[in-house]
Amino acid sequence: MARRIIAPLLLLCFIGIVGILLLCLPVKDLREPPAFKYGVVLDAGSSHTAMFIYKWPADKENDTGIVSQHSMCDVEGGGISSYAETPPDAGRSLKLCLDQAVRDIPKERHPLTPLYLGATAGMRLLNLTNPRASDSVLSAVTATLKSYPFDFRGAKILSGEDEGVFGWVTANYLLENFIKYGWIGQWFRPKKPTLGAMDLGGASTQITFETQAQIESPQNEVTLRLYGQTYKVYTHSFLCYGRDQVLRRTLSRIMKADGYKASVSNPCWPKGYQMNLKLKDVYDSPCTADDRPASYDPQGTIDMAGSGDAAQCRRHVNTLFNFTGCSFSRCSFDGVFQPGLSGNFIAFSAFFYTVDFIRTVMKRSVVLPDDLNAAAEAICNATWAEDCSRVPPDENSHPPV
Repeated sequence: MARRIIAPLLLLCFIGIVGILLLCLPVKDLREPPAFKYGVVLDAGSSHTAMFIYKWPADKENDTGIVSQHSMCDVEGGGISSYAETPPDAGRSLKLCLDQAVRDIPKERHPLTPLYLGATAGMRLLNLTNPRASDSVLSAVTATLKSYPFDFRGAKILSGEDEGVFGWVTANYLLENFIKYGWIGQWFRPKKPTLGAMDLGGASTQITFETQAQIESPQNEVTLRLYGQTYKVYTHSFLCYGRDQVLRRTLSRIMKADGYKASVSNPCWPKGYQMNLKLKDVYDSPCTADDRPASYDPQGTIDMAGSGDAAQCRRHVNTLFNFTGCSFSRCSFDGVFQPGLSGNFIAFSAFFYTVDFIRTVMKRSVVLPDDLNAAAEAICNATWAEDCSRVPPDENSHPPV
């Protein structure tokens, strides 16, 4: 049952921006009988971009659309932030999927179809380090989107809070926690609580949940009106805590602890695995800038070999979190306010892919958090040969950090 629920969820909210954005966009009135309307959303994540085409009846339920996915397309190549040095290529990378949108949406609906691109943490990081490159990438993307026959509504970098809220709305919408279609052919509001959402992207991770508690940090409070119901939501996005950036930061902490030697032992890699890394692959990010060695040479290399020590690996990872210092009544970590947790949660994006890999490829049962801890320790403490014996040949070239 969980797999049936989470699979479509991942299609709609892959690193955080989702098609529910369309619920917030004004759509031009059509003076004709009710029919399907369409919308196109490009989710520009840190590692790749996906295009989703949605449709919904012209009529709304309590001033909110009933949305379903019509089709989707994965854009080839990396995320748009990877084109910082060649911005025009960012726009060109979207064309194959946009051409599909032209085919998938009825021609008479093209001028009335809103088209929107939302970029997440990859572009947030680029905007921090190189605002000019960020602007150039967005300009190139905008020029491409405007060249198509749709109703272009904008290309922007989403705030972390927006990303978190959109993921929460999508998860609860798909789980029919807001509204449900009854067997008598009518929509009704089910009497069940919403789920909290945890979204692990490539460069950031978001936590969002409904709460009645006081939210002491105004930037983390959002009030939503959906299907005639009001929801008070807490949301926060932790930049640099996405999967890819956490891997970089962990490597950086390991190298720093070893005194930036030319050869380093990595307890988070299995014994028997080794790799030559370029320093720029670790330190070419604002998330690792504080650990960058004084004599940093981007083209320099380091030899790293796995030692397979789960306990030592955990100690390095723990240094990424600061649990001291809080100016509020309570905090999660890094001095960020968070009210007490309530209700159940659903975790998706890289949370799902990691657990799915452990279950299906590594053949480990994961049901509870303790199961995940046990699986992580077993995999980390194993040798590279032992881990590889469980993995198909095309998937065992690189270990997880």
